[in-house]
Amino acid sequence: MIIDCHGHYTTAPPALEAWRNQQIASLSDPAVVAPTRTELRISDDELRQTIEANQLRLMDERGIDMTVFSPRASFMAHHIGDFDTSAAWAAICNELCYRIAQLYPERFVPAAMLPQSPGVDPATCIPELTRCVEEFSAVALNLNPDPSGGHWTAPPLTDRSWYPLYEKMAEYDIPAMIHVSTSVNPAFHTTGAHYLNADTTAFMQLVQGDLFADFPTLRFVIPHGGGAVPYHWGRFRGLAMALGKPPLEEHVLGNVYFDTCVYHQPGSDLLFDVIPARNILFASEMIGAVRDIDPCTGHHFDDTRRYAEAAELSAGDLAAIQEHNARAVYPRLDALLKRQGR
Repeated sequence: MIIDCHGHYTTAPPALEAWRNQQIASLSDPAVVAPTRTELRISDDELRQTIEANQLRLMDERGIDMTVFSPRASFMAHHIGDFDTSAAWAAICNELCYRIAQLYPERFVPAAMLPQSPGVDPATCIPELTRCVEEFSAVALNLNPDPSGGHWTAPPLTDRSWYPLYEKMAEYDIPAMIHVSTSVNPAFHTTGAHYLNADTTAFMQLVQGDLFADFPTLRFVIPHGGGAVPYHWGRFRGLAMALGKPPLEEHVLGNVYFDTCVYHQPGSDLLFDVIPARNILFASEMIGAVRDIDPCTGHHFDDTRRYAEAAELSAGDLAAIQEHNARAVYPRLDALLKRQGR
């Protein structure tokens, strides 16, 4: 089977954005009342319409069996409001992804958005993570290393302030995809610069630190092919040596994985050539940042299955990338699939 480890609910009904716009307006306009969670009303039929015409249709066309499904990354916008703002917004978005998974239990499985907020202790996210794992059967979470929206005011991921969250992740044996949200810094385009910068920055933070000595079972997925990491693998190897760290294979690759959200064949080939197959997970982030058809190929840029299957991979490596690695990195997903007889 083929598991897509990187999906977002980018096609949610308009009522979700309307609710969010009212919430945001209430932060600066006393005449606007903040909406309550119960005021958002979206029927199952509306959810079906958004999914069947979009993500599910493309999954069927491209032969993708299961998608790890989380709230829209650019909508997380942790820089807006305070913790209470983010908590209400995360709760609503997570519930919608759970409902999608309930409607299509063999096609989607939820991943949790955290209610992060700039300058707020990451431990405040634990109740929502607990709810998503224990009530919604989430198999992963999205972790934003920059809740400030492109200004990078948070400490590095190796800082001890993150440790309470890591302890909970270790307890649940659940991985995190390191994924930023909207950039409000005009120097950084959200999907063209901020996302890829964050992928690269997060990896370097992990190289500089010794996080996995304290959390040997912690697992991170760095999306978008790892940003600049595979392209500059020699630089990172050399920097690790200069910092007195072990080889990257020992220092980080037991805990860090990369997805295949790279939208052309040469870039995908580079990823497969540089990064060990055991550290690569199939993903597309389809109906995401890049939605058009590539005029050079006649296929959608985000049809990443084509790149994997056109690469010079052994049958074993291709199967690992498309299925087996995801089962290993997301053990709760593996358990779900086994319960379903898959």
